[in-house]
Amino acid sequence: QVQLVESGGGLVQPGGSLRLSCAASGRIFSINAMGWYRQAPGKERELVASITDGGDTNYADAVKGRFTISRDNAKNTVSLQMNSLKPEDTAVYYCTAEINWRHYWGQGIQVTVSS
Repeated sequence: QVQLVESGGGLVQPGGSLRLSCAASGRIFSINAMGWYRQAPGKERELVASITDGGDTNYADAVKGRFTISRDNAKNTVSLQMNSLKPEDTAVYYCTAEINWRHYWGQGIQVTVSS
């Protein structure tokens, strides 16, 4: 059974930083693209950032220059470094990955940016 487990969320003040991590476990033969989505209350889930197995990255305009996605292929992990956080970044963040040619989601982790 393949699983994605996120960690690192929490409460942070505006302008602060958080680092989210996501670890894939189970019987894994192949991991292609990995990424992060978020969903704020009353809004649709949206892509935050993605990274291919070759390291190519893609970011939502709202987070460019503030967030950095990275992955460790040896450890089957993907991380999201979030700097200069704003209240509008408040959301549940979901890790996602294409593993063994199937799409998987993590359970989600809350990030709250508030003073």
